[in-house]
Amino acid sequence: MLEPLRQGLPPIDPTAVSSAASCALSARYEAVGEARRFTQDTLTEWRADERFDDICLVVSELVTNALRHALPQDTPDGETSGVRLHLMRWTRRLVCAVRDPSDESPVARDAEEAAEDFAAESGRGLFLVDSFSDSWGWHPLSGAPAGKVVWALFRI
Repeated sequence: MLEPLRQGLPPIDPTAVSSAASCALSARYEAVGEARRFTQDTLTEWRADERFDDICLVVSELVTNALRHALPQDTPDGETSGVRLHLMRWTRRLVCAVRDPSDESPVARDAEEAAEDFAAESGRGLFLVDSFSDSWGWHPLSGAPAGKVVWALFRI
């Protein structure tokens, strides 16, 4: 899962992860708040909350996108969604990764498109992820379960 994080950064050794936590999220929008609380509790436990506001904003956007765009339309409200939040910490880096069951690539709008549609109520999620994280990306999962992981990296 961590191989694509090497984009322009020194290698990240998966065995050097000092802390990791994850939680499964249900198929309801209240899961966004649950993900923020989980993130806050985890960062506090790790004593790594200096970028809490940026990290929670990005977690909110990634989870919202997964729930809105990656779930089948017939997913019953409140059921297990296949969406999972992972937090991984190294000494000076933290990665938030959201796994979802869709094979569709996330579509980011550039700054110009976001500015042109200033009054829109949605559509700026990945623009915000790009603005508040140090790096972000996505990659498809191989094997079962199918889907993808969208991740954001923070230097801490």
